[in-house]
Amino acid sequence: MNVTAAVAPASQRVASIDALRGFDMFWIIGGQQAVIALLHLFVSPTPAWLQAQLDHTRWEGFTAWDLIMPLFLFIVGTAMPYAFARRIEAGQSTWALYRKVLGRTLILFVLGMAAQGRLLAADLSQLHVYCNTLQAIACGYLIASIAMFHLRVFGQILLATVLLLGYWLLMLLVPVPGHGAGLWDEKVNLAMYIDQFLLGRFRDGTTYTWILSGMAFGATVLLGVFSGHLLRTGMGPWKKVGSLVVLGLGCLAAGWAWSQPWLGSWRCPIIKHLFTSSMVLWACGYSYLLLAVFYLVIDVLGFRKWSFFFIVIGSNAILAYMGVHLIDFVRIADVFVAGVAHNLMATHNGLLVAIGEGLVSWTYFAIVWLILWYLYRKGTLVRI
Repeated sequence: MNVTAAVAPASQRVASIDALRGFDMFWIIGGQQAVIALLHLFVSPTPAWLQAQLDHTRWEGFTAWDLIMPLFLFIVGTAMPYAFARRIEAGQSTWALYRKVLGRTLILFVLGMAAQGRLLAADLSQLHVYCNTLQAIACGYLIASIAMFHLRVFGQILLATVLLLGYWLLMLLVPVPGHGAGLWDEKVNLAMYIDQFLLGRFRDGTTYTWILSGMAFGATVLLGVFSGHLLRTGMGPWKKVGSLVVLGLGCLAAGWAWSQPWLGSWRCPIIKHLFTSSMVLWACGYSYLLLAVFYLVIDVLGFRKWSFFFIVIGSNAILAYMGVHLIDFVRIADVFVAGVAHNLMATHNGLLVAIGEGLVSWTYFAIVWLILWYLYRKGTLVRI
């Protein structure tokens, strides 16, 4: 077991991790619609450049909205050195930790099927076995956990490197039957072929890939683990911020260079649907930089009050994620404000129309946040 190498006490809580997790989850649980509705009070329609950043890239490329999923995996990794060290300090054995990890992996995988895999429909013809962010987290978390149990930090870095290079080489060199090797096409590529072969009719029919992409999920979580190791060291806070920035810029540079056309057939394009190795580096570069900003402002400079809004969300992130996937909060919001919203939108006043259009989105998000706030206030934190 090598997770105790860092010197800071496990009990030391880093508020910026919860805040960044909450910031990421904010966009997933309705924040995007609320922000767009607020923007429409001043500018309508949404500027094209901003709308592009709030949508997923169709295939190759990267937008701000594409960062949501890899950032989620990255933050899971950031928290792992703290969580494992706390359990070790509490006297848990390696086997007890393994049971916890395997149980959490299984629960996350099942929750992913419930959230997006049509598990609750209880109809095999509709079931999608592997198709959700929580399942990507489960895969990455399992890989990173095993690495932390058996490898020192250098070994963990080496494993992340092997996972990224190995995934790239497999995509590059292993031929798809009937099509050849080195394919990054939306409809024909090795990762898609493996999913189609192994999952068959239980695939979700999208161009996202999961099984072979699990190598990239593991690397993403491990890159987050490295930030957790760094924050737990005895290094000064400003050096920690500087180190996070250097790591972020380094990942961005490496991901960008790896995707450039001058590499010819050896390039690795940034494709979020495939979770390509270059995309992992590109996304984790931004994740390191975001963590550096949050850590600097909240934990170093001590400006904490503003972060409470996000900490409330981040403290119950899985509950929030499952809640908005399983409960129709829009319909609940309609009960309270649909009539008012309809009347406002029937006016000829541009501002009142914009308020009416945004009222359901704001109410929907407010209901979700207030539930999370109540649970946070009562100390009810759902952990897996």
